[in-house]
Formats: sequence, structure tokens, C-alpha cells
Amino acid sequence: MLITEPNLHNPDEIYARLIAAHDGLSEAESHALNARLVLILMNHIGNHAILTEALGHARPTGGTGQN
Repeated sequence: MLITEPNLHNPDEIYARLIAAHDGLSEAESHALNARLVLILMNHIGNHAILTEALGHARPTGGTGQN
């Protein structure tokens, strides 16, 4: 089952690291970094059902761009 409640020990620190990883990148490079990160984490999870559920949660509904 997908964990949807907060599950990070220090979310502010990891968010800062994510933002820092994008420093100095063009928009295209930033998108590519995000895509690589998603694929790395999907591979780490490795569970088709969990990934399918996560994709359902991540996709905007109703065309509003928000979940």
C-alpha cells in the first residue's frame, strides 16, 4: 500500500537538497534531472501496484492541475 502521509525524517532538509540539485540548470536540464530522479526512485520501489497507485495520485484530476 502506498504511504501518503508524511514519512520523511527531515522534509525541509531534503527539499532544500532537491532545490539545490537544480541550481544552475536550464529548464530542460531541470526537467531531465526530475525525470531521472523519478525513474531511479521507481526502480528502487520496484512494486508495480505501488507505482500504479502513486501515478494515480500524482496525475491532476479535472484539468485543474491540482490533485
